[in-house]
Order: sequence, then C-alpha cells, then structure tokens
Amino acid sequence: MIIAIDGPAGSGKSTVAKLVAKRLNYRYIDTGAMYRAVAWTAQKKGMGPADETAMAQIAGSLDIEFVPSADGQLVLVDGENAMAHLKNETVGRGAATVAAQKSVREILVAKQRQIGEAGNVVMDGRDIGTVVFPQADKKFFFIADADERGRRRYEELKSKNPNLDLKIIIEEVRQRDHEDRNRKISPLVMAEDALEVDTTGLSIEEVTNHVLKNINNL
Repeated sequence: MIIAIDGPAGSGKSTVAKLVAKRLNYRYIDTGAMYRAVAWTAQKKGMGPADETAMAQIAGSLDIEFVPSADGQLVLVDGENAMAHLKNETVGRGAATVAAQKSVREILVAKQRQIGEAGNVVMDGRDIGTVVFPQADKKFFFIADADERGRRRYEELKSKNPNLDLKIIIEEVRQRDHEDRNRKISPLVMAEDALEVDTTGLSIEEVTNHVLKNINNL
C-alpha cells in the first residue's frame, strides 16, 4: 500500500506520517527533506538557491537515503547524517525557493517515485497525492489554523533559538502557504479523492488514530 499525506507547513503531517509508518511497519519518506537537502548542499557550496540550473545539477547528483531509526528515520545526504542541518531556518527558506523550480521538482519526483514504487510506504509532502502518487491507495490532506501551525513551529524551534519571535514565525507560515498554493509547478492543492483532516486542537495521537482507522477501513 502507498499512503500519501499532504498539507501545509505545521499541519502535523510529518509527525503523524512517522507514527503511522511505525504502527504499520511501513517505510516513512519525508519528501520535504529532499528539497531541504538540495538547499543545504547548495549552502555548503556557497551557492544561492535561486540558480535553478545549479540546483537541478545538485538534485540530479544528490545521494539521499532514508534510514529507519528509533526516532522514525535518519536522512543521509551523500553519506552524512543531515538531520540537524535540514531543520535549519535558512535551509528551510532555501528549500521553499528550490521547491518552486520545475527542473528540480521533476528530478526529485522521479526519485520519490523510485523510492515508493515498491509499496508499503507512507510518504508526506505537498504534492504526493496529486503528482507523485496520484494512484496512492489512501490520501490524506492535513489542514490547521495558521496561528496554531505557527505556534507549533515556534515550539519546535525555540529550544535552538530562544530569540525567536512568535509573530514572525506565524507570518512566515502564512507566507509559505501563499508561496506553496500559488507556485506554477505542483501547487499545494488537495487531491479530489483525499480525506481532509483538520488537526487544529487535536493531539498527535488523536490524529494518528483517525488516520489509521481510515486506513484499516480500506
């Protein structure tokens, strides 16, 4: 089975996808990590993420592995554990730029299909149910109030940066929503056959159980 979970930043899709994969003993694939890996690699090389030709070259040569771990997974980029780097705010902003580039998306979508084609996978992102695996067995589209998503992001990041401003984080979430929904290539939209899940005010366990119940009723 292929399970697709899409949604905007901070909707809880990655956390829930990890837990669903663990409960089902499936592989979990965070496609957003692939775009962040391109941005991080470019950053290390001193290259700006707006150079689409250069980003496509990086995406094409990138060796990225998703390795199961006690916390869900490790992401290895060219053999290096990149988990601590991929959550960096600057890398995240670069990934948003990279994700809007047609040639990069084509390369990474091909890699995502190759990873997931064997099945028994939970894959999350922003275009899994519409572009990567439109034939997925189950599709979910997570939503949540932008203010709550901003607070979740703030709680996730403040231990690393105590000077964060909650209002700025919320505004960044709203800006990312605008960019994702209005980009020309693979905009963030809900697949017609996806189940919408509003995670506002719900615990991770509640959302996970809801998703698993729907899967088990397939």
